[in-house]
Amino acid sequence: MGTVKSVIALSGELFDAIEVNAVRTGNHKRAAVRMRQLAEQAATNGMSRAEAHMRAGEQWLLADEPAEAAEEFRTALAHGGQTFSDPRIQLARALFALGARDEANALIGELADEAKTDPRTCDMVAEVLTEQGDLTGALEWATAGVEACMRAEDRDELQLLLRLRYRLRIDLGLAEDEYDKLLDTRRTARPSAPGAPPTPRPSWPAPRTAP
Repeated sequence: MGTVKSVIALSGELFDAIEVNAVRTGNHKRAAVRMRQLAEQAATNGMSRAEAHMRAGEQWLLADEPAEAAEEFRTALAHGGQTFSDPRIQLARALFALGARDEANALIGELADEAKTDPRTCDMVAEVLTEQGDLTGALEWATAGVEACMRAEDRDELQLLLRLRYRLRIDLGLAEDEYDKLLDTRRTARPSAPGAPPTPRPSWPAPRTAP
């Protein structure tokens, strides 16, 4: 009788376990190499090859190997499968680390034309620009993300973006605005006492056309 060869399949659980081990040991390069092997060889099962290459690239970034990371993110783009975030964001981060600022900024420009209505993209691009010291550009993306959240009533992502936006405005020395007040209102809200009328839910300001 022949032997049955076991087949390893791509899955979030498998990659999570590799990431946890990398955090425990500090060996992100080994995790990146393993993820790359899986992305190229394992069967797909609930995770696209593009997402597998994305996660490998993130481990290369943590290993301070931006050239390897950029290769993984380009491969993810070439595959074109479903990913947690747009591969161009992380590719831009890797290119900035490599000193390829013009190419990185070109990718940010593409995202501005195509994806500035997606809250997660806005959050991640704002973080990348913050790392590069472009606080004004980061604020523009964070504000676009806040407004996208309000249109979609995405309360979870809204809180992340409001906090990021608030920190950016503080660093830029800007005065408090209506979005900062919204964050304060939500942060200081307390449950009503038994029998008391419910606390009114704060209203969202209407999105503006400019940050």
